[in-house]
Amino acid sequence: MTGLIVASGLGCLAAPGNSLDAAHQSMLAGLRSPGASRRLNLDLERELPVFEIESDLLDELDRHAFDGRGWFRTTRLTVLAALEALNQAGLEPAALQPLRVGVCLGTTVGCTLNDEPFYAALRGGQRPEPAPALRYQANNPALHLSRLFQLDGPVATIANACSSGTDAIGRAAAWLREGRCDLALAGGSDELSRVTCLGFSSLMITSGAACRPFDRRRDGLNLGEGAGVLVLETEAGRERRRAPAPQGLVLGYGCSADGYHTTAPHPEGKGLRRAIRKALDEARIDASAIGLVNAHGTSTRDNDQVEGRVLADLFEDAVPVVSTKAYTGHTLGAAGALEAIFTLRQLRDGEVPATAGFAEPDPECRILPTVSRTTVRAEWALSNSLAFGGNNSALVLRRA
Repeated sequence: MTGLIVASGLGCLAAPGNSLDAAHQSMLAGLRSPGASRRLNLDLERELPVFEIESDLLDELDRHAFDGRGWFRTTRLTVLAALEALNQAGLEPAALQPLRVGVCLGTTVGCTLNDEPFYAALRGGQRPEPAPALRYQANNPALHLSRLFQLDGPVATIANACSSGTDAIGRAAAWLREGRCDLALAGGSDELSRVTCLGFSSLMITSGAACRPFDRRRDGLNLGEGAGVLVLETEAGRERRRAPAPQGLVLGYGCSADGYHTTAPHPEGKGLRRAIRKALDEARIDASAIGLVNAHGTSTRDNDQVEGRVLADLFEDAVPVVSTKAYTGHTLGAAGALEAIFTLRQLRDGEVPATAGFAEPDPECRILPTVSRTTVRAEWALSNSLAFGGNNSALVLRRA
């Protein structure tokens, strides 16, 4: 099966807001509030600001008649984002059952590292009860969503570090083009966890202040949590079910690996260039058609410098570049999905937020991100993800 891949529904939760509307308006207003975690005791010598969602999300699930008390936070985030996306697409969960619906979600470590006593006991030679391990298996985000909605289609969890959410969207779009399913739920989710926060701190790439993507004084990232889910289908399938107006299109995906370093990107951005060119080729457009870029923009020294140089080489100075991680923090497996969703909304509404925290240009980055709320009249946009292990992924998105 061939045809255009349409995003019929978008749903997200992140620090800026517990819905796409709330998050979009909050970012346009330039609001952000990183701070010490209220849930995690990190016991660090210095404060580690994070972008945390205040709610435990149980009240929101109750309103949808789901009991999420036995679910990991990553699972709660996933289900709520999926429900918002389905609602926007004009679908009830029950309406999915006659269809072949695939689920492809990216995640990294949010669900796997929340039972430290279990792992400590295991390493100490004890035989702890297996309940934590069984609970983890039951909380696989993609499998949980498929079982919860009783879906009959392919299911995959993508764990490819910080490009996982982007890769999941690209994979789901391929399923639709190949005729493997009629509709797909795609995206990513990750919660904050102690092991993640302490691990990034030990790598010395976290900042003690609010992050400043592409700024000369940037000194590290802030971690965050969230989930983003898209309802994807072919244009022909959307027309058959007489769906509401689409939110945008996913028309190009590219991925590549540097094979350069465990955590650092290739200094010349070779892998990122290949991923972007593959995405442009699949969308059958030239780089000159891109009118908006949502950068990976982590606020780390190496990432921003390499990504900035690649974007400066490929795109004109007039193309707005934004890093929405300035508002969400780095949400790891959710990052690529959230940023694709934000980008589609920015294309639709024609407005892009300022890159919060940016004030002083860095000549090494060679780009200037948005410094104020910016009007855009773009049809095409690019959303990038760079990940540990040298992974690079890119999506070309189009306004509906």
